Amino acid sequence: MKMKVISGAATELSNELFSKISSYRHKVFVETLQWKLDTKDGAELDQFDRDDTVYVVAQDGSGQVNGCARLLPTDQPYLLGEVFPQLLEDAAPPSTPDVWELSRFAAMDFNKPSNTALGQFSSPIAVKLLQASIACAAAHGAKRLITVSPIGVERLLRRAGFRARRSGPPMVIGGHPIFACWIEV
Repeated sequence: MKMKVISGAATELSNELFSKISSYRHKVFVETLQWKLDTKDGAELDQFDRDDTVYVVAQDGSGQVNGCARLLPTDQPYLLGEVFPQLLEDAAPPSTPDVWELSRFAAMDFNKPSNTALGQFSSPIAVKLLQASIACAAAHGAKRLITVSPIGVERLLRRAGFRARRSGPPMVIGGHPIFACWIEV
């Protein structure tokens, strides 16, 4: 399987690639996983998609996006800290330049008809994308990642040998089981 991984801040990515990322996220999170998110014209973006947001994107040989991740330093507003702090149990959300949030992680290849929403968490694309995301965060000074993710990501982390641990118990929010997790960089 030929896969190319590109990473960079929003301002470093081409408009075409950024458009593909937001369309891909809409297809994954809104159409496939049925998350109730504010979207516009088939694009999924939120207040955490800023000029300084770092993206890690997997593309197949024809340039189609088949995976993405968003990285944010926790000393700026981020999804877990602003929207889901209850996932941290009683702990305060991290706020330091050496802890980064990994969010909007997805690895679904829509060119493969047998792909399922749950399958995205165990695919070779998911493992490579997570490895690339960790390397990218490390290059930006991260020592640890914190995530807010569907519970299926926990299986990927365990099976692929990543050093990770829950930061609190999973919760059902908006009808979806999610949890927060620390990943060592």
